[in-house]
Parts: sequence; C-alpha cells; structure tokens
Amino acid sequence: MIGAARFRNSGAQPAKRTLDESIAFRANFLTDYQNEAYSKRYLSEVARVRAAEAKSAPGSHELTEAFAKGLFKLMAYKDEYEVARLYSDGEFAKALKEQFDGDASVKVSLAPPLLARRDKVTGHLRKREFGGWILPAFDILTRFRFLRGTVLDPFGYTSERRMERALPGEYSDMIFRHLDKAKPHDWPRLVALAKSAELVRGYGHVKEANVVKYRGECARLESTIGQPVAQAAE
Repeated sequence: MIGAARFRNSGAQPAKRTLDESIAFRANFLTDYQNEAYSKRYLSEVARVRAAEAKSAPGSHELTEAFAKGLFKLMAYKDEYEVARLYSDGEFAKALKEQFDGDASVKVSLAPPLLARRDKVTGHLRKREFGGWILPAFDILTRFRFLRGTVLDPFGYTSERRMERALPGEYSDMIFRHLDKAKPHDWPRLVALAKSAELVRGYGHVKEANVVKYRGECARLESTIGQPVAQAAE
C-alpha cells in the first residue's frame, strides 16, 4: 500500500545551472503544467525584470534570479490538475515497479476541496483514502488542465484556488511598480521583496496561514522602499 505520494519540489534547481538554464527549465515545466501561453507569460515577466535590473543595476542578477524563482513557485501551485499530472506522467508507475514486485495495492491520501470533509473542531479539510481506481481517473483529469483558471474549471471556485490564482499577478504587479523608480539603495529591498514568495508553502489551511504571513511581510518590505537607508533600518 502506498500512502500519500510526496513529489519533489519542481522548482528545485541543480546548483550548476546558469540563470538562463534555470529560466528555460521552469518555462518548459510551465508548458507541461498548463500550456505554451502560460509559459510565455512567465518568460515575458521575467524578461521585464531582467531588463530593468540590467539598466538600473548593471552586472547584477540577484533580482532576476529571485523573481524568476518566486514567480515560478506561485505559478506552479499544486492543484487537482497538477497532482493528477504528477501521478500519471509515468514516474509514479516507474517508482512502483522499482520498489515492489508484482501488482502493488495502491491507496492515495488526498484532501480535494470539493470532496474532502472538514474537521468539526478545526474546520480544516481532512484527508481521505482513494483506492487504485483513482490512478486512471488522474490520467483523464490531467487532460482537462486547459480548464484551469477558466469559468468552466470545477475546482476554481474554492477559496484556496482563487487565492492561488491571484498570487502570481499580485506578486508581479508588486515588483513591477517599483522597477522604474527604485533608487540604488532600494535594490536589496526589492530582492528581499522578490524572495518573500518563499514564505508561500504548504497546502490547505497551512498555506492559507502562510499567505497571510507573506502578504504581511510584503507590506512591510514595500513600506521601506523609497525611504532613506537610516530610516528604513529603524
């Protein structure tokens, strides 16, 4: 029996990858995750930050690196379609064959917002087990990922999915509004602001709480941009 599968962080990059290679890797991932248009959106927004950094901070790539990583993290959130894709892309089946002889009995623990019940005390979604029959269903579901974010997306009306869809745009807009007016001493603050996306982690109620922390930290960091160094340090 296999419990809840744990997938490696898709955004993890080998240390030897160059910035261009890392950006290309993530763009290719986003094409598989959603489609080419989604990937092009990522590349366009990263290119905008990169051009601004080259103009205002020649020789620096810190903001571009932080933004490229942060935007990818927010765009590649693991919803129902992505979990289905990861289970059905062949890697999970390959891992089963490598670890078990014969036919393995598979059970998957999930907490889909539309199906999972909430704990009466905490109000949090409770995981439930699904048998091996869910795997062929995953293969079908992943083919409908083009519905993600559209009015026809059956999963897109939950508060968690609406929050996740909003985060990438909020993040990009936040960085963009400071690009052209940031002073030289503001660039480290912009880098810190871009890195704040690392606070967005987890699933369900854990992620919701972390998003509250993330937005609070963003507000704090944004308030320092444009201030004199000594004042911002107080």
